[in-house]
Amino acid sequence: MRFVDTTVLLYAISTADSEAEKRRRANAVLDDADLGLSVQVLQEFYVQATRPGRDDAITHEQAVGLVEALCRFPVQEITVGVMTAALGTRGRFGIPYWDAAVVEAARALGCAVVLSEDLSPETDYGGVRVENPFAT
Repeated sequence: MRFVDTTVLLYAISTADSEAEKRRRANAVLDDADLGLSVQVLQEFYVQATRPGRDDAITHEQAVGLVEALCRFPVQEITVGVMTAALGTRGRFGIPYWDAAVVEAARALGCAVVLSEDLSPETDYGGVRVENPFAT
């Protein structure tokens, strides 16, 4: 199973012409059944997708519908265990806490790969490897 980071979800709804290829790739990723997400990723998606300054912002109702649809995938909750592990990963690898929380949510779901444009591609965080689905 692969874990999907927030940027994949945001590119999937982008209407920007300059992001057409990333939109196509993001939607191809989301066509797979073997994916996982976290509550954090869904929260970040909602906040960024509905942000008033975003050129292609969606409505609250649209975002809620998408979040509900994305719950068809396994979703890792924010737990004390995930948070504590993320603090350790942040200290061990020197990455921002929120990125470490993504890595640890992926690990908690049993995902060996995180699909992310934000984390360093091909980096292995103690058994969870990052792949950039938009790299050419």
